[in-house]
Amino acid sequence: MTDTSQNNKRIAKNTLLLYIRMLLLMVISLYTSRIVLNALGVNDYGIYNVVGGIVVILAFLNNAMAGSTQRFLNFEMGMQDSNALQKVFSTSIHIHVIVALIVLILGETIGLWFLNTNMNIPETRITAANYVYQFSLVTCIANFLTVPYNATIIAHERMSAFAYLSILEGVLKFSVAIAIYYSPFDKLVFYGLLMLFVGLINNICYATYAYRHFTECKGISKQINKDKMHKMLSFSGWTIFGNLGYILHTQGIAIIINMFFTVAVNAAQGIANQVNGVVQQFLSNFLLALNPQLVKSYASGDIEAMHKLIIRGCKFAFCLVAFFIVPLVLETPTILQTWLGVVPEYTVIFVRMVLFILLVNSLSGIFSTSKGATGNIKIYQITLTIIGAFHLPLAWAAFALGYGPEYSMYVYLVIVIILQIVRAWFVCNSLQLSKRRLFSEVVVRCSLVILIGSILPALLHMYLPTSLVSSIITCIVGMISVAVSSLFIALTPHERQVVHAYVEKIIKRHER
Repeated sequence: MTDTSQNNKRIAKNTLLLYIRMLLLMVISLYTSRIVLNALGVNDYGIYNVVGGIVVILAFLNNAMAGSTQRFLNFEMGMQDSNALQKVFSTSIHIHVIVALIVLILGETIGLWFLNTNMNIPETRITAANYVYQFSLVTCIANFLTVPYNATIIAHERMSAFAYLSILEGVLKFSVAIAIYYSPFDKLVFYGLLMLFVGLINNICYATYAYRHFTECKGISKQINKDKMHKMLSFSGWTIFGNLGYILHTQGIAIIINMFFTVAVNAAQGIANQVNGVVQQFLSNFLLALNPQLVKSYASGDIEAMHKLIIRGCKFAFCLVAFFIVPLVLETPTILQTWLGVVPEYTVIFVRMVLFILLVNSLSGIFSTSKGATGNIKIYQITLTIIGAFHLPLAWAAFALGYGPEYSMYVYLVIVIILQIVRAWFVCNSLQLSKRRLFSEVVVRCSLVILIGSILPALLHMYLPTSLVSSIITCIVGMISVAVSSLFIALTPHERQVVHAYVEKIIKRHER
């Protein structure tokens, strides 16, 4: 059996495990959101989302450092150097302790000042908002300290750990929702406190699993490896720069919306982010299974295999998102009404725009990992950050001119399209990947998938009477239509054979 065949099977197995986990989590998460919204009310739900947004901005270092740690771990695995692997993990621990202290200082100074002087929060709820802020900040610090352990689990492709532990997290969050619904205490404060406990339990579980299963997590050196730290910080520096731009024009927009509108609009945005999070998790699970193989292929010098992974990964990522986007966009009003009961103003347009943006942005993870594998990301990150930075001032200008909050999403969609073009250009030039090949095999095929796959469900949406049954029929037909279009338009004959063989193998295994 060839290494390529083994890698493909590993990716398929890991992806399947993660999707089984996500199906369970999706049901739990969606129902939990409804309970939380009803328990907190629209205003407190909006406060929780906007206060959390401040902490996410402070925590922009988290994603950057996680990606950097995973990249260096995967690279050393590709080089098969266990000693260097140990050095990478120990160095990442030292870096994350320093970063956690920096975030704590920023959070208790700039972040706290901004919350109490610039946010549009009802005066009667400012104390509760401060409690939630402190709980969120502690959770953020705990997340920092466990990033190296999570990155190690991903680097070793132990996706079953994420499957089981994430299910535990989902069950805990559901329990929290039930608890606050019947709580006699201030529901917003109690919710923030319980979510802190969920975060701490989750982080302890991940760290414990990594410590028990991977040798590099056991012998943390007290001495700092200056050479390794310099390389990791050099790489991370530009990743941090890029992540800062991304966070500012995603989470930062929640703060600007709060300055011009009310916390009720933040609640609508928070619900849209919930939908985005569910769909994004399906895509992220696929990338968790694919990303280590991209870096290892580059480290081992197998560039042609990396080209194939990029092309195949882009197509699968787009089709996986399209599978959900088509029915959700068409039936957004009915789905939200059924899901939430009470639908805050602007929620429908926010959800639809978030889904369109997610579809366009579905390729960014693969492009970023592919470019990151080269280690040369300075110009790449500067360019993306400058383009992304236009989101906040353009949205601010739109609000100042009297336009509604949905215009921030229109601006962002245009920016995301430009960012994808720039990402593709950098990746093709860095890895000698043909632009014509990427365009014909990914852009053309994926565009046909979304166009052809949308025809039948769109007709049903227009001509069937508005009802829950009609929405269910449209959603089912939409998912089938996109799946069939993906199979016969996006995939090559060889890729269809691989999918067919894998599905057939699963069916036979269950028949035994």
